[in-house]
Amino acid sequence: MLIGVMSDSHDNIVAIEKALNIFRKEDIDVLIHLGDIISPFAFAKILEFPAKILVVLGNNDGDIVQLKEMAIKGGAILKQFMFATSIENKQILLVHGYGSKDYTKNIVYSLASTGHYNIILYGHTHEVDVLSRDSILVLNPGEVCGYITGRQSVAIIDIDTMKFNIIDL
Repeated sequence: MLIGVMSDSHDNIVAIEKALNIFRKEDIDVLIHLGDIISPFAFAKILEFPAKILVVLGNNDGDIVQLKEMAIKGGAILKQFMFATSIENKQILLVHGYGSKDYTKNIVYSLASTGHYNIILYGHTHEVDVLSRDSILVLNPGEVCGYITGRQSVAIIDIDTMKFNIIDL
């Protein structure tokens, strides 16, 4: 089973479409967005994707009421800031992030050290980050928008093998 992971799209429709095209080409089964979609019009584009969609909202997402309504109508699961789920018997934690980059990484790495999760996916920092140790994968796919780092990227994870790829748009 393949999971497509994206974060921090910040209303960049062109970049969102590039990400979704990569996910279509790879035939992912689950699309995960880790927050900072921003506006309903950008979320509408994501909801067109023909897979299970899981979203955790970020600190910049606006019109949360409408985003939640759209998720319900579109069959997506949307949570605020943090969301624990299970896919193919893997315990997965979705986190946007909080405060500074270092603070966010400290929180995420601390959660990883508990051993409660096989995979922790996070965003917010706009930077690709991977920590793979024992049976735990911590991954930040970077930013879709490319506004902060100049790099637009997503990740694809094979949930069965725990192998992943970071893909530049």
